[in-house]
Amino acid sequence: MTFTVLTAEFQHESNTFSRYRTDLPQFAADALHYGDDAIAARGNANTELAGFLDVARPAGWKVIHAITAHAVPGGQVTKAAFDHIAGVILKTARDNRDRLDGVLLSLHGSMVPDFCEDGEGLLLRLLRAELGDEIPIAVTLDLHAMVSAEMVERAQIFVSYKTYPHVDMRVTGAHAARILDRAMKGEIAPRTIRAHVPMLDEANSGRTDIPETLALYQRATVAEQAGLEAVSVNAAFTGADVFCVGPTVLATYDSRDPAAEAAARAVTEELAAKIWDGRTKKRNVFIEVEEAAAEALAWQGDRPLVISDYADNPGAGSYGDSTALLAGLMQAGVTGAVFTPMIDPEAAAELHRHAEGATVTVTLGGKGDPSFGGGPLTVTGIIRKLSDGAYIGDGPIQGGLSHSFGPTAVIDLGGIEVLVVTEAQQMVDLQQLRAFGIEPTRRRVLALKSMQHFRAAFEPIAGKVIVCDAGALATPRAERRPYIRAPRPLWPLDRDFQR
Repeated sequence: MTFTVLTAEFQHESNTFSRYRTDLPQFAADALHYGDDAIAARGNANTELAGFLDVARPAGWKVIHAITAHAVPGGQVTKAAFDHIAGVILKTARDNRDRLDGVLLSLHGSMVPDFCEDGEGLLLRLLRAELGDEIPIAVTLDLHAMVSAEMVERAQIFVSYKTYPHVDMRVTGAHAARILDRAMKGEIAPRTIRAHVPMLDEANSGRTDIPETLALYQRATVAEQAGLEAVSVNAAFTGADVFCVGPTVLATYDSRDPAAEAAARAVTEELAAKIWDGRTKKRNVFIEVEEAAAEALAWQGDRPLVISDYADNPGAGSYGDSTALLAGLMQAGVTGAVFTPMIDPEAAAELHRHAEGATVTVTLGGKGDPSFGGGPLTVTGIIRKLSDGAYIGDGPIQGGLSHSFGPTAVIDLGGIEVLVVTEAQQMVDLQQLRAFGIEPTRRRVLALKSMQHFRAAFEPIAGKVIVCDAGALATPRAERRPYIRAPRPLWPLDRDFQR
């Protein structure tokens, strides 16, 4: 039997503490493709859509792809952007309602529009209103999803990433598609159950390079091998102040099988309890700016010292323009270093008014919120490179995908090269430096605005990795952020309570 399946990708991780908003131009700057154009752009890369197609093509499905929309994490999604992207998905569903056999959606799970707290739950509710309750809907999620009860009520199938850094997007898409195929054939009647943990996030934010956290995902895989359709451990996202904050464990099972339902409930509660019991076992060691700068100054390794500018991670919705670490490196006299990226459209535009080789004085950063990570920094340096910001990734996360920083410049501040960019991206790929004339393996120090994803491409070339909390918006000190909507008690904001 030939099945007709609606597919779409709509992903955003929304930081509700950001002063900015994520509108349609921010989606267009990263990925906004319609129909077959999306398949051409993303259908043979490490994407969920490629995973969908890996199953759909040999199975002979008719795939109707509505839209691919992905924006770099940032402030809440505007109503205009949500209505446009969701509207394309809903119209495609409406136009093809009578011939659809199933739906495959690539979502994030932590999207917060500026008019509601649960973007994915709303999208699924609207889709159910178009299609009714019976058609199977399969959803892929980021490992950092915050999964509401409504999401699980509206869709039958959920599969989340099992790696952080995220390198299994295509695998995850194919997993969800295989479950949907079985549902459409009538072999199973999938349902998903959810267990929630009253924490901001898993102690190590889902880092699968840490044995204790990796064990959660290994246990999920064992449960799948034992017969459950999918088990997902969602570490959650600390940058969202919403009612559904916190880690969840999901298990998708065949509802016709009482033993499968019992196994699903058991494994979700088991893993939720392990997350709770591990709440004090944080493995990251966060150092201050002064210590990071001193170590950079003294570094004599054969390979680069990599400094994670953890708290200013654009991938967590931070502004990407904090200056505290850069100022510390300059004050310490560090040379042979790269600081990247400094997301500052005004500074990038100013540098583009000059020529390569020019000596320029420019004010960098500190424009998002100087109270988080430092105010503007006036510097003088030599412009080494001017670019339109385009690059094609070749690493585990962005390999084969075209991206752009927008107008971009490299300014050399007497031994510290700063990549000044217009569009937000976190550091995940070596081409984010090589495309702009910087060979990362030939620098002593690489200061990267990223929490964890940088490790996929940069840790293999590093002599050592250290993690700096320079006090920007994604600081691990959660008490600095004013949580209002999140239900309490909630670890670690509250500590004297039991789950």
